[in-house]
Amino acid sequence: MLEQLKSNKITLLLILVIGLFYWVFAFDLIRSDFIKLITLYGALFFLSFKLLQLNKGRFWLLAGIGILFRFIFIGVLPNLSQDFYRFIWDGRLVFQGINPYLFSPEHFLEDSSSLRFVGMTMAQAKELYAGMGNLNGSHYSNYPPINQLCFAIAALFTGKSILGSAIVFRIHIVLADIGILYFGRKLLISLGKEPHQIFWYFLNPFIIIELTGNLHFESVMLFFLVWSLYLLQKQKWIGAAVLLGISVSVKLIPLLFLPLFYQWFINKESVKKGFLKLIAFYLITIATVLITFLPFYTTQFVSNFSETISLWFQNFEFNASIYYIIRWVGFKVVGWNIIATVGKILPFIVITFILLLTFFRKNKTTQELITAMLFGISIYLLLSTTVHPWYIATPLLLSIFTKYRFPIVWSLVVMLSYSAYSAEGFSENLGLVSLEYFILIGFFIWESFKLRKESNIPSKLN
Repeated sequence: MLEQLKSNKITLLLILVIGLFYWVFAFDLIRSDFIKLITLYGALFFLSFKLLQLNKGRFWLLAGIGILFRFIFIGVLPNLSQDFYRFIWDGRLVFQGINPYLFSPEHFLEDSSSLRFVGMTMAQAKELYAGMGNLNGSHYSNYPPINQLCFAIAALFTGKSILGSAIVFRIHIVLADIGILYFGRKLLISLGKEPHQIFWYFLNPFIIIELTGNLHFESVMLFFLVWSLYLLQKQKWIGAAVLLGISVSVKLIPLLFLPLFYQWFINKESVKKGFLKLIAFYLITIATVLITFLPFYTTQFVSNFSETISLWFQNFEFNASIYYIIRWVGFKVVGWNIIATVGKILPFIVITFILLLTFFRKNKTTQELITAMLFGISIYLLLSTTVHPWYIATPLLLSIFTKYRFPIVWSLVVMLSYSAYSAEGFSENLGLVSLEYFILIGFFIWESFKLRKESNIPSKLN
């Protein structure tokens, strides 16, 4: 009884301190103050770990705490990312029936009559444009249709308020995280795992800050993905295919996983029947994606969208790992940045790795499939030219359903990338980038050896 009382007091103290730190993070932090940012984040990570450790069996208490922490951010604009300004812009276009893939924000700034048509004053348009930045504002939108629908809903309810739109976005994201908590718990139980493992996602400061705080829609994409995986585990593959297609239409990244489903279907019954179901699964998924894109389809859309996507591989650089080594070699050999060439090659290397996982690794159970997805997304990020912190949300959630925990470490060290934003301007600290990936890869190697050693123990005993 006394032990329980002591535990409750410590839990209450942890909730108050963590809540205070989140409040400081939300209301009293600027991105360029890296020392304050990383100190706060490190403290939040440690204290959240202690909170989880102390309350491992109290699922609904932890769920309520996670929701409470998210609502600390409800009425504040993001302080680490300006992408939400573009979300607001796109949403207002869609709400007015304008295809956001055909016009860049620059186009509207050059034509004041177009702005009046979508109900924006020049002052408001300039504020949004300044917020998103010239780089974002000069390109066409690359956000898929279901994401655009979320943006449009914000325009429907708060068409003239930037903060109001941010609050609507945040409600979407919090609801998606609650959905992940719900289906993630059910999937863990179905896989024979402890349901409290979902809190490595739901209570992770990285998720609360980067998704709820900074308004990144990875949580909406991951909600549909984990729901799809749960239905797949329950042998409801048609519903799983539809949900996977919707997930792709929030963020394109789940397209990367499509080949990995091969063994899961082939293993369930005869090869012929399994193969036919696999083809049907692919067709339903792709059809779902195409249906969501259909309202926006024009030949110009295809050109603009593909052009914008290619920029991420061939023009932008941030927090990369293997690519930075390749870039360094390129400077030594040819004397200039070879991103335009390497950016075209790296996707093919990723595809090759995915195919190797598909055909040469055992992916017959749902857990094996998710583990293959984890490896696939991890190698994709390690070979990417741009790795923003919120990208780590996908491997983090997938890892919850596997034996691997290196993405949890990644969710801690990825915040070192914010050292690039100083009061003097943008400049990456390659020493800290190296430290981030040294810790990550070192932990992965240690964990892999540890898991392999553990898996060999039963065979030795026999």
